[in-house]
Amino acid sequence: MINERFARTNFAGQNPLGRHIILSKDGRPARDMEIVGVFKDARYADLRRAVPPVVFIPYNQGYPQRSAMTYALRTAGNPLAYANSVREIVRQADARLPVSDLRTQKAEMESDMHQEITLADLCSALAVLALTIACVGLYGTMSYTVANRTNEIGIRMALGAERRNILMMVMRESLVRVTLGVALGIPAALAGTRVISSLLYGLKPDDPLTIIVSASIMLAVAAIAGYLPARRAARVDPMVALRYE
Repeated sequence: MINERFARTNFAGQNPLGRHIILSKDGRPARDMEIVGVFKDARYADLRRAVPPVVFIPYNQGYPQRSAMTYALRTAGNPLAYANSVREIVRQADARLPVSDLRTQKAEMESDMHQEITLADLCSALAVLALTIACVGLYGTMSYTVANRTNEIGIRMALGAERRNILMMVMRESLVRVTLGVALGIPAALAGTRVISSLLYGLKPDDPLTIIVSASIMLAVAAIAGYLPARRAARVDPMVALRYE
């Protein structure tokens, strides 16, 4: 059995089924093997590298001889709940065969990607912290702006502006500031991801979905952060605002 990468590399679009390849390893005699199937590309042994050309050989054909074997078992629910059942089945087949190192595929991937997962968790924590600081800063800026414009807001309301108009005015200013920030931040983010693209497993440096979701979250947070100052501005008593200094 060969994977699609092996077929593309060695047979250039031709049908590989029925073709023969010569295999030799570690000084052992070369063997003529017939290709009987092609399977889809999948990362094997290393999740960081591109998919290599792979050949799978039935274990009972004697090449290469292995001192140990790994079985993959598809389960429903918690895979480790089947550990005792697997050991019992193997014991009934041959009590001399040991069953060891039982691990889930998720645990195997987390072990292989431990450094990347730790870095991702750290980056996520820093991103949440940055988002929190941005929200606090935006709220503080909008509160300060509203406080400085109290007299203006009172005049607008005395001249007939409705509270809804005042609310929309302050909210619009808040969203405009964040939209400008997003417009400036996206090019900077794209430039930054080029630098750390080797650490983005399963993501492209210019992944559009990630960018859209991030920008949407920032705009939603901006709307929430600007709503409280806007609501407070809309509740200003015109007479109090006109006397405000």
